[in-house]
Amino acid sequence: MVARGAMLGPGRPVILHLLDIPPAAQALEGVRMELVDAAFPLLRGVVATTDLEAACQGVEVACMIGGFPRKKGMERKDVMGKNVAIYKSQASAIERHAAKGVKVVVVANPANTNAWVLAQNAPGLPREDITALTRLDHNRSLGQLAERAGCQSTEVKRCIIWGNHSSTQYPDVNHATLKGRPVREAVGDDTYLDGEFVKTVQQRGAAIIQARNASSALSAAASTCDHVRSWLRGTPKGDWVSMAVASDGSYGIKEGLVYSFPVTCQDGKWKIVQGLSIDERSRGLMDASAKELEEEQAMALECLSQ
Repeated sequence: MVARGAMLGPGRPVILHLLDIPPAAQALEGVRMELVDAAFPLLRGVVATTDLEAACQGVEVACMIGGFPRKKGMERKDVMGKNVAIYKSQASAIERHAAKGVKVVVVANPANTNAWVLAQNAPGLPREDITALTRLDHNRSLGQLAERAGCQSTEVKRCIIWGNHSSTQYPDVNHATLKGRPVREAVGDDTYLDGEFVKTVQQRGAAIIQARNASSALSAAASTCDHVRSWLRGTPKGDWVSMAVASDGSYGIKEGLVYSFPVTCQDGKWKIVQGLSIDERSRGLMDASAKELEEEQAMALECLSQ
């Protein structure tokens, strides 16, 4: 997708830096060979390596898709400890070797907290240049509403994902439109919008694992491309996207917490949409996700201090 221009645009040549762990070196070389064989017009080179510093050298966009998955019998703290170690080392390498102004998007779970850990360990990187992916959840919201209404996903605007990229996230349609009409009016079913729709988006990742015995792949890749493209090339006038970014205190969310907000983007910078009305139900769901993130942050901080 990146080599075809889906991330940076159809006129932007790219050099791909691919990093994997040493046991996967042979498979990584196979990926490099296939990229060469595909003869993508925009692809100017491929760096396939197991060396972290070499992978980070001069990169302008860093998509952090690697992490330690939770395995059977593991406690949350065990998984957190593994990922804290990974993102601590990667933060240092990015800070020292990436291009100035590098844009970082963390995809690997727990994405929000991994992004916070990376920021803590790369003090030389501006906090606004470190984000986490909730565009996948945002796109899932668009897809569910479009399927429900029998329309194109491009006709659904202004959905919001608040909070964590987890089952506590809050998919909010109170400000969304469908074919120019408020979603609640267009769909005409608040019971669905407040119940089944929210649960479907929250649990979509688990449902995909159940269906295909593997995590989201195509949709995650497409959403990562969407995230970076919107960030660097801008959001359409009158619309916004969801990104997990360092909170500035907006909507009562603790400053510094990496939390998903509605944002607009222009000239490579994001800005949290301000002034949206928040009803009591939404406030409770937003706060519940913030509480989970604060707990994750405290756990990560404990791991960092060990």
